[in-house]
Amino acid sequence: MTSKAAVLKSEAEIEIMAEANRIVAQTLAMLRERIKPGVTTAQLDAWAEEYARECEAVPAFKGYRGFPGNLCVSVNEQVVHGIPSRKVVLHSGDIVSIDFGVKWRGFFGDAAITVPVGTVSPQVAELIKVTRESLDRAIDQMKVGNRINDISRAVQDHVEGQGFAVVRQFVGHGIGRQLHEPPEIPNYVRSNGSPRLVAGMVLAIEPMVNLGTSAVKVLSDGWTVITADRKYSAHFEHSVAVTENGPRILSTLG
Repeated sequence: MTSKAAVLKSEAEIEIMAEANRIVAQTLAMLRERIKPGVTTAQLDAWAEEYARECEAVPAFKGYRGFPGNLCVSVNEQVVHGIPSRKVVLHSGDIVSIDFGVKWRGFFGDAAITVPVGTVSPQVAELIKVTRESLDRAIDQMKVGNRINDISRAVQDHVEGQGFAVVRQFVGHGIGRQLHEPPEIPNYVRSNGSPRLVAGMVLAIEPMVNLGTSAVKVLSDGWTVITADRKYSAHFEHSVAVTENGPRILSTLG
């Protein structure tokens, strides 16, 4: 994907994407308030679908390459792509990463948050904090003329500087009329060529950060990615437009 050019968006298209992403952000905010011990991940999935359809948006993940849920709900050592289930009940001390996307007026929105359930350990709270900070630092680099590697370096330097590890097998991506568009946005610096940022790019920036090593594996369901050492992982994501006036976060309630 890195060899392909990003699909640039007009100002009008970015406004549509802002609306799509606002629905995503509102959904995530609603779910964050409802996450508590005793809730199942299937219930979170149902709430997300209900809210999106009330907004006349189509959940983007269900059926995408065969994925069975509206939400990706990843608990504890699950990194990404966790499948919602009535059998998975949240408990105090868990963390849950929820990744959601919608299609609205022909364009996609995509964002993710990690939420503590009840009280978590100080180390796990720090993992969540550092992951969120790495996303903010990455977005700060989304200026015309910078390169993809500047985004990647901001994540990697902050995460590794705090003693955590970035996941390397999964990356951020362009987004627009397709859920996944070029270019790839790794959370570590690649040595090969790195595209320059230009106005009109819309990128889904999504640090995935592990408490232990960077190694991950996919479970037998073909979707759920877990840490190889079974230590906790956190995930945050925003869809962000590159503009002449700097980065514009689309998936925000502000």
